[in-house]
Amino acid sequence: MIQNKRVLVVVPARGGSKGVKLKNIRPLGGRPLIHYTGELVQQLSYVDRAVVSTDHIGIAAEARAVGLDVPFYRPPELSGDRVGDLEVLQHALRETESIDGVTYDVVVMLQPTCPQRTVAHVTETIERFAEGDFDSVWTVSPTDLKYHPLKQLQIDASGNMSHFDERGRQIIARQQLQPTYTRNGAAYAISRSCLLEKQSIMGDRVSAVVIEEALLSIDTLEDMAQVERKLAA
Repeated sequence: MIQNKRVLVVVPARGGSKGVKLKNIRPLGGRPLIHYTGELVQQLSYVDRAVVSTDHIGIAAEARAVGLDVPFYRPPELSGDRVGDLEVLQHALRETESIDGVTYDVVVMLQPTCPQRTVAHVTETIERFAEGDFDSVWTVSPTDLKYHPLKQLQIDASGNMSHFDERGRQIIARQQLQPTYTRNGAAYAISRSCLLEKQSIMGDRVSAVVIEEALLSIDTLEDMAQVERKLAA
């Protein structure tokens, strides 16, 4: 709890990943991927409850092995490729509140696919949320200027190339570019009202915790290999 707000951590970990089969329990540095998040959760302050939302018995077993609770299973209709974070978090929040008989004020989403996150990243996100009247707080990293939105191009069906954003035509030097940021998946803190009333994981009033170093979100085997090298360094 922080400033009389109950904090629920939700670790979403479905079994049907297409990029890397069962990536949430795939070995990384000799341990199942989800173990990194489970071990981190045990070190967090402010957390009143932490649950895993999964549809897979093997993921549930590995989550429990590292101290995470799996008090319910995610239904099939919320386990497909086209199901967003909003629906998953809404279900997890409602199920946990029903089981526990209490109301949680803030949901902190920790995806297993970001094993490079630290306790400090998550703690700062929760504290930032508590400091202001925010709908949500996301962790982000600065976008490399080489990949700035105004420098992106697109090619249409006829093979013609153009600026993705026409404002890019006016950019001559990188000093003209306003910094932009990319969400890195380390942590999201979202208010209950934002999830259930505004039907959003972002809302209208959003703050950010800027993490200067790049954090990889694992989607491919190449990502896993790259993260493994970094963790071993």
